[in-house]
Amino acid sequence: MPKMPVLFVGHGSPMNAILDNNYSRNWKMIADRIPRPKAILSISAHWYTRGTYIMSNTNPKTIYDMYGFPPALYDITYEVPGAPEIASLSHSMISGKTDFDDSWGIDHGSWSVLVHMYPNRDIPVFQISIDSEAPPETHYRIGRELSALRDQGVLIMGSGNIVHNLRQVDWHKPGEGLDWAYEFDDFINENILSGNHDRILNYKDMGMIARMAVPTPDHFFPLLYVLGASNQNDEISVYNKSGELGSLTMTSYLFE
Repeated sequence: MPKMPVLFVGHGSPMNAILDNNYSRNWKMIADRIPRPKAILSISAHWYTRGTYIMSNTNPKTIYDMYGFPPALYDITYEVPGAPEIASLSHSMISGKTDFDDSWGIDHGSWSVLVHMYPNRDIPVFQISIDSEAPPETHYRIGRELSALRDQGVLIMGSGNIVHNLRQVDWHKPGEGLDWAYEFDDFINENILSGNHDRILNYKDMGMIARMAVPTPDHFFPLLYVLGASNQNDEISVYNKSGELGSLTMTSYLFE
């Protein structure tokens, strides 16, 4: 069984689920490039909890955790099998306190990307939540502890956005970012490519730019799981490196 890559996806607007654009086409291209996963572990910005929880049910539901979008978006169902055995294995691999919780499902941080990557809906998917009270080092450590899943045919995918400030969104800037958004995105890019993960874990040292780019860490923390699960021998590919609506970036990273 080939060693699976690790993927961070900047998912952006839920509308990308029903759009044919550069973002969605690149997600499909990634799926075509990498080995077919036995299962997918998604760490989505949209399952943000107190504590770490693991989804273990056999038939996870589709979660519509967004409001005010066209009806076509709510017509999407991403009905896939769960992965309870791999979820149980994941639980045993994480050194900190974790619990199983099947009250959630596959949220749009996962399915808006996976509908393009794996439209046949035949690959088991489960999610692990992001502990809102844990520091960056904890998320990175969990990613490192889960990295052995790569040898079990599991695609580990983090889904969020490196820059995500909805209060600063400018609807007149489609496909564009503000200067501070590009500066923070470039800072992360440089340190990923150089393997300097400590600087990323200490992203707050960037001061005001970090506070603008990451006003809340829910969309940023999925990257830390992916970095933890990567290793220094991985080849790194960058996709969708761009700004969107001024205060978002869509940059995605594949480690293989």
